[in-house]
Amino acid sequence: MGMTLAEKILARASGCECVAPDQVVVARVDLALSHENADLVRKSFLEIGVDRVWDPSKIVIVFDHRVPAESEKTAATHKAVREFVAAQGIEHFYDVGRGGICHQVLPEEGHVRPGMVIVGTDSHTTTHGAFGAFATGIGATEMAGVWMVGSLWFKVPSTLRIEVEGEFRPWISAKDLILHIIGRLGAAGADYRAVEFDGPAIRRMSVASRMVLTNLAMEMGAKVAFTPVDEILLDYLRPRVAEKLEMIAPDADARYERAIAIDAGEDLWEPQIACPHSVDRVQPLSALGDVPVHQAVLGSCTNGRLEDLEVAARVVAGRTVHPRTRLIVIPASQQIYREAMRLGFIETLVAAGAIINPPGCGPCVGVHQGILAAGETCVSSTNRNFLGRMGSKDSLLYLASPAVVAASAIAGQLAHPVSLVKQSEPCLVEA
Repeated sequence: MGMTLAEKILARASGCECVAPDQVVVARVDLALSHENADLVRKSFLEIGVDRVWDPSKIVIVFDHRVPAESEKTAATHKAVREFVAAQGIEHFYDVGRGGICHQVLPEEGHVRPGMVIVGTDSHTTTHGAFGAFATGIGATEMAGVWMVGSLWFKVPSTLRIEVEGEFRPWISAKDLILHIIGRLGAAGADYRAVEFDGPAIRRMSVASRMVLTNLAMEMGAKVAFTPVDEILLDYLRPRVAEKLEMIAPDADARYERAIAIDAGEDLWEPQIACPHSVDRVQPLSALGDVPVHQAVLGSCTNGRLEDLEVAARVVAGRTVHPRTRLIVIPASQQIYREAMRLGFIETLVAAGAIINPPGCGPCVGVHQGILAAGETCVSSTNRNFLGRMGSKDSLLYLASPAVVAASAIAGQLAHPVSLVKQSEPCLVEA
């Protein structure tokens, strides 16, 4: 019997010839990721009483949620993790100013490749399925066990297959596609499932756009999510990964729980917006009417990459952020920040009135660098809009594409970029 991508990877990692949905396996972990919550893992690990982590070369720690430290408590957490990293000889540690958001840093620095099993103490670890990895979020206590033995049990997930064909309309992006899918399936529509995104429209996407799909798949409950391992992906990885790369794919006779067909041109007529206070409350932009915007946020592990900054720069070029609106821009990594400066995107955004935050999660985690007051409304390219997610429980948070975020910052209300930029389609950078 043929296997899906999730089944193939778990079979190999567990030493099984074949696995099937709902089977429980113990799989070897290839990479263990944490950010500041490595301190919680550290405490649990020390309670176990083991002296050394199983393999310091397979642990990656990236400070990204609260950088630079916004409080004395965070500063103490950072200090404790730094000391643990040094004592354990953990080889891959990205401190403040040396990395960015963990889910961007891992592929940039060559830590991810097809066929790996990756666990991370962050729910959006699913992002790395864009690189052909079985990548999922786990808790701090589970991670302490991984640090000890280098393996973890999994229940093999069944798989949803989402095939996307057709051509995207002008100003429609991967963010609009995945919001449409989440709105269609619901917040629990992929609970503990694997999701395979494929089809002609997916295979034309840049790696950055594919990461948007696998990142947000978690918001419909996915355990893991994948986009194709093809030449576009391998061209991205080859300059970054020293090891031999594998072309891994599902078997032609793989069994799927459900197959879903989407036509990008027919099903996505206009930008999609996730309305407060749930990611699956998705509406087309035109259905929302006049929604004043006090803050617009461009960034996060979902949409802080170079193509996102480029689209935003194109929208705001020669214009000024609306007087009642704040535009906060957060590059996903130091590398992206530097390249965006070189290409002039940062200059364009600052000239329009944007403020540039350091690479990291920023206000997405609701603790610093742009949280909301009661009565304020924000449109953001981030991945969650739960009640109080970005500050006050009396604020409103809409999720949208980078193009809509930028257009809304200029208009002072939710706006379609076509109302500002008349050219037929933005020119995106390649992966």
